[in-house]
Amino acid sequence: MFDRLKQAFQSISAAVKERQLGDEELDKALFDFQMSLVESDVAQRVAEALAHEVESGLKGVKVERSADASEVVGRQLASALEAAFSKAGTVDLVTSIKEKRKSGEPYSILFLGINGTGKTTTVARLANYLKKKGLSVACAAGDTHRPGAIEQLTEHADRLGVKVISQGYGADPAAVGRDGVLYARAHHVDCLLIDSAGRMQTNQNLMEEMAKIARVVRPDFRLFVADALTGNDAVSQAELFNEHVGFDGAVLTKADADVRGGAALSIVYSTGKPVLFLGVGQGYDDLVPFDSQKFLRSLLQP
Repeated sequence: MFDRLKQAFQSISAAVKERQLGDEELDKALFDFQMSLVESDVAQRVAEALAHEVESGLKGVKVERSADASEVVGRQLASALEAAFSKAGTVDLVTSIKEKRKSGEPYSILFLGINGTGKTTTVARLANYLKKKGLSVACAAGDTHRPGAIEQLTEHADRLGVKVISQGYGADPAAVGRDGVLYARAHHVDCLLIDSAGRMQTNQNLMEEMAKIARVVRPDFRLFVADALTGNDAVSQAELFNEHVGFDGAVLTKADADVRGGAALSIVYSTGKPVLFLGVGQGYDDLVPFDSQKFLRSLLQP
């Protein structure tokens, strides 16, 4: 997992270790590093920012041995990445849900993202995850546009023993979400998971619909779902949703097949929001918490 991105980070340290760093050599090493990041699905402006971090650390540093420069590169990259992930922070959903329940109100999570990223399946996987943590869960079928979406969520929920609140196709998704909150409150459900549409015929219509759901439901958490294999598209989608609707954290699906790894880094770096979970398989149990420190260590350690 994320093998290509690891190689990109290791390559810049190896490059400066193997040669004396004049201006021309440094420029070439930085260009190669930036291209390696882009090829690893790191967003262009994130790749540029990381290359600039390396350049800032090396410019004006007089080193007799390239091994010294390699250590400077490592420190600069570690500092830049740790700052980005520290700014994004971490979220413990289980603790947040339990804290909210002390008030007697259900905790609500609105799922955002375009169709095809595995959003509805992720709703089911998170329901399974929360149930195994001892929490009660209900789902609201807010995707009232995609044919089969309500049936898909209902089938997952039936397998997991979870109630689904729905109205039917063509219904107002915000009204479905509101009904879900009312049901969860009346039945003392700990957490409501709200599925949503992901139509991309026009970005503006989709963003307006998501914003309306958020206004009506006022979810406690907005969870963006992206397909790790789409690379830069996942980053562009994250930036779009974050700009127009806003989200609090992300899930990357199909992460087990992602050898590049740039989406995770780029989403955190460009939006300032944490990745909470990775989808790593086809089963309900294949949703695992994302360990940012482990991720960073894997990138920076040889």
